[in-house]
Amino acid sequence: MTASDLSGNPRRFIVFTVFYNARAYYPVLAILFLDLGLSLDQFVMLNLIWAATILLFEVPSGALADTVGRRNLLVTAAGLMVCEMLCLLLAPRGGGGWLLGVCVLNRILSGLSEACASGADEALAYDSLPEEERVGAWDRLLAASLRWRAVGFVVALTLGGMMYDPTLWNRFAPDGLRLTHAVAHRLPVVLVLGQALVCLWVALRMVEPPRQVAGDTGNACRRAFRLTLETARWVFTQPQTRVILVIGLVIDSIVRNFATITSSYYRLIQLPEWSFGLIGATIGMIGWFVPGIAGKLNQRYGTLANLGIAAGIAMIGLALLVPAWPVWGLLPAMGLMTTLGYLGFTVSRALHSLADSSHRATVLSVKGMAFNLGFGLFSLGFSRLLASFPASSGDAALHSALRWQVPAYALGVVMLFAWALRLKKRAA
Repeated sequence: MTASDLSGNPRRFIVFTVFYNARAYYPVLAILFLDLGLSLDQFVMLNLIWAATILLFEVPSGALADTVGRRNLLVTAAGLMVCEMLCLLLAPRGGGGWLLGVCVLNRILSGLSEACASGADEALAYDSLPEEERVGAWDRLLAASLRWRAVGFVVALTLGGMMYDPTLWNRFAPDGLRLTHAVAHRLPVVLVLGQALVCLWVALRMVEPPRQVAGDTGNACRRAFRLTLETARWVFTQPQTRVILVIGLVIDSIVRNFATITSSYYRLIQLPEWSFGLIGATIGMIGWFVPGIAGKLNQRYGTLANLGIAAGIAMIGLALLVPAWPVWGLLPAMGLMTTLGYLGFTVSRALHSLADSSHRATVLSVKGMAFNLGFGLFSLGFSRLLASFPASSGDAALHSALRWQVPAYALGVVMLFAWALRLKKRAA
């Protein structure tokens, strides 16, 4: 195999990561399921199923990538993406138990797809670069992929939000071309199905770089599980890494849960559905500047102080969501969403500095698994909280749940930082 055989992989990697990650239904994700006939607590419970699937298959998928090939895992991820979109496209509206079963299947397929794609695309692209200048070339390729992904999110989120709401289209379209809400609500899914087919086409054109095969799949999975367990034991027995992960996953869980239900919140504050995509694109553009700000704050203050800033921003944002001010309630939602980028930068930077190079990748894998576990458990608690308001329905239940999560989060954060400061004083 010659180097020229691999020359197209970096370009294909950029196309794959843009079409795979920038999904047009993201700005309407929650209401997409709600308008099919699910309740909000059922949708939040689906998040638990999605997170649990990724958690269970993250490690074996990495071992499979090293055993059967990264290209094969990307083809599988794209194929699963096609299947999950077909589930949503064919899901019966108001189908009761049948609808719930199809949506559960969609979330399982989505989690499996995420687990297969996780790391395999970057590993294949990295190994496809010329070995003599690989580090510098990878920095340039990663920067280019992030820029194109940002563009992809702006385009996809804007289109997805506008396609879901036929109001603007019907205002100017002739009678014969007007869309019903039932048809319009499927259009973002159709668009993402097209994205999935592009991903499948690109993955099939990938070329597997030469590599050392790490034995049979069973042994590779066992080694991966053993390494992950050993690393997890190290992470949670070291005071610094334990504090970073526990505080980080608490903040991440509550903010990420809100990120999945933003479209329901936007309905609560009376925003038109066609604006959801534009809002998501705007948040994405604001997020472009967050790493620079986070970098300066992390250079000036310690990790615990930066986690405290992130926790404080999240607390203010969660508290200001509760009044649900029409339109103006968008401001705390946007502030809350930017916390994810700041938190991610802080946690990643701290773990990179503390982890030894020999198991740095596994430490980050443990971090991803811990955060997914935290997100899943919080989704479970939030869904039970929503279900505990039988007299309320729809927006009223969401409003009540937003109110109740504030004191619980505040109490948890105060206790965690008191624990962290005590550990720090003891270490000194």
